[in-house]
Amino acid sequence: MPAKKRQNDPETGKKNKKEKRDELASDDLRERKEHHISQIRCARVHVSFCVKVSVVVLLTDIFFVSGCQRCCRWIWRRLSIYPVQSTSIQVNHLTTSRPVTGEQTRGCCAAGVLSVGFLMSLAALCADVLLCHDDELEGRRVAFILYLVPPWEVKDGGTLDLFSTDEHCQPVSVVKSLLPCWNSLVFFEVSPVSFHQVAEVLSEEKCRLSLSGWFHGPSLPRPSRYIEPPVPRHTHIPKDESLLFEWVNEMYLDPRYQARVQQEFEESSEICLPSFLQEEKLRQVRSALQSSEIQWEQKGPPNKRCYGCVDMQSVPSCVQECWELLSSESFFILLSNLTGLRLHYLCGDEDESENEDGKSETENGGGEGNTQASASSTDAGASSTEKKDKGPPTCVGELRRWTHGDYTLLHDSVKREYALDLQLHMGCAGWKSEFGGFTSYIAHDEDEELLTVYPEDNSLALVYRDKDTLKFIKHINNSSSSQLSSQNTPAFYEFSFNYYE
Repeated sequence: MPAKKRQNDPETGKKNKKEKRDELASDDLRERKEHHISQIRCARVHVSFCVKVSVVVLLTDIFFVSGCQRCCRWIWRRLSIYPVQSTSIQVNHLTTSRPVTGEQTRGCCAAGVLSVGFLMSLAALCADVLLCHDDELEGRRVAFILYLVPPWEVKDGGTLDLFSTDEHCQPVSVVKSLLPCWNSLVFFEVSPVSFHQVAEVLSEEKCRLSLSGWFHGPSLPRPSRYIEPPVPRHTHIPKDESLLFEWVNEMYLDPRYQARVQQEFEESSEICLPSFLQEEKLRQVRSALQSSEIQWEQKGPPNKRCYGCVDMQSVPSCVQECWELLSSESFFILLSNLTGLRLHYLCGDEDESENEDGKSETENGGGEGNTQASASSTDAGASSTEKKDKGPPTCVGELRRWTHGDYTLLHDSVKREYALDLQLHMGCAGWKSEFGGFTSYIAHDEDEELLTVYPEDNSLALVYRDKDTLKFIKHINNSSSSQLSSQNTPAFYEFSFNYYE
């Protein structure tokens, strides 16, 4: 009898190998479904549907393929169609907490939460951090995170931190921290106040693995953007040049050396001047800054900056004198000599001299050359008039303290303009780039890094930036703690000034 007929013969009672394999696979899947079901657990989210462990394991094997999309749709279907009596969801809205019923969850679809957004895998290693943000982008309505972490403890870091907000919808402080847990799902509404962060991962042995994404729909109405009040600027303090001779390394007061520095600065628009302050003055200020009598205030909001700042009215006298040095009339003149910028009316302006030369050529020339010279003279005159309309040179400054966890971020509300940035660091001897804390300059709307300024003890960093150059200070990670403790100090310090022509 032919093999095909023999397989289909009911009298044999036999089944082919393929049918047997299908039957075994079906039995195995049924057993796995019965024995490998775990309830999703989360500090603020409780959902009465189940995630099969086999599905989660499968995600680890197909992490970057379409299976992730299918799993995400599977999760959303259960969030949106489970009956009211078997679904209980508690969503923390950061400023207030309110229960959301299954009916309201299904209402998300009716309200326009229609599609699954981009899925992102995040494998965070030691020192990785995701700083404060609100997730509002491209119609995101609900954010979710599926944790695929090994056994995780508080000492490992990497918590999901939720922020409270003020009357301007700006983040203030962390009010809730959620510890990652294997096979747990966190989700929350994306709104103008949904500020959160992923705290720095501290474990060197574990990887904080997660899968996150967004459900998209029409965006919620946003309040008008809050614009921070500008920091008051001031002109120079009338102090004579004796202050320079008391504080500044005499090398930088030599006119010939100043000319060399200016030439180098004009070529690159930046320079670092080591050993800037005299050693005795440096020791006095550094010791005074470590005093417990100084009250440091945390500067925020966290979605823009986080570092310590001090009121100059409450600092020791030597620190006050150093501040006055950097704000003094004689220092404005010194900066003009070192950079070639017009930061004092006594300093010559090259544009004005070029303008005068252009006028002279216009008076003595003729024909086509006369026309070109006239146009050049007009442009130079317009530039000169624009500078004159700005008023006298001004500055604004801060005395900052930098320690583990501090940073600044790029943000849209910063005013873009020409400025001379000054940084004078103290107490950071032996600082390494992997600690963070360095200043990064980038071009607007580009990822290209133009310049990096690293903290260097008693080094004066000068950078002239234009309107299209932005800057931020890299988050200081936990590896810096050992370096700071070796110097018996919890932080390093920085006089940060901006000068405007």
